[in-house]
Amino acid sequence: MDIAIASLPVIDFWFEFGSNYSYLSVMRIEQEAEKARVRVRWQPFLLGPVFQSFGWTTSPFVLQKAKGEYVWRDMERLCLKYDLPWKKPGNFPRSAILPLRVAVLGAEEPWMAEYCRRMMQINFAQDREIDNAALVTEVLVAMKLPAADILKQALSDENKLKLRRQTETAMTKGIFGAPSFFVGDEMFWGNDRLDDALLFCRAQSG
Repeated sequence: MDIAIASLPVIDFWFEFGSNYSYLSVMRIEQEAEKARVRVRWQPFLLGPVFQSFGWTTSPFVLQKAKGEYVWRDMERLCLKYDLPWKKPGNFPRSAILPLRVAVLGAEEPWMAEYCRRMMQINFAQDREIDNAALVTEVLVAMKLPAADILKQALSDENKLKLRRQTETAMTKGIFGAPSFFVGDEMFWGNDRLDDALLFCRAQSG
């Protein structure tokens, strides 16, 4: 990592590929962080175990019909605001275990941000299933990355355990949804708090 970048204040970005509001933040966080002179530390995790800890079998946007109807209209408005493509997923929330295993493996790699953007667009702009080796391979090959090697590492027992521990860490930190942003121990929840989190991060750095 470039020394100048390494010296920037850090925001931890906790996200999930099945999370619609994470889509909005994934697509814009790099640009907004660059403006704020803040470094993003990518923190992929699984939302399913978090929901299960609350006794939920799925997303609250599915469990609560009125909330779900509101959320899909909200996504239409926000995608227009951010000029992002949008197609309501026919399957929600989508399983994303393999894409997240790749993400936790590549969290500190230079290709991480682009990989996440591509995966999110496939889910929320193309309405395609993402939790399969063929799709992940397609994305990695399109990025000119060694897909077979990356998938082998992602499917290793060590990396599977890494994602489980990452999810346990999220729960220990009190994360209850995605996206969530941390500046030290200060938590900001939701895409609409990204700008506040970046401002706080910048202010904390002096």
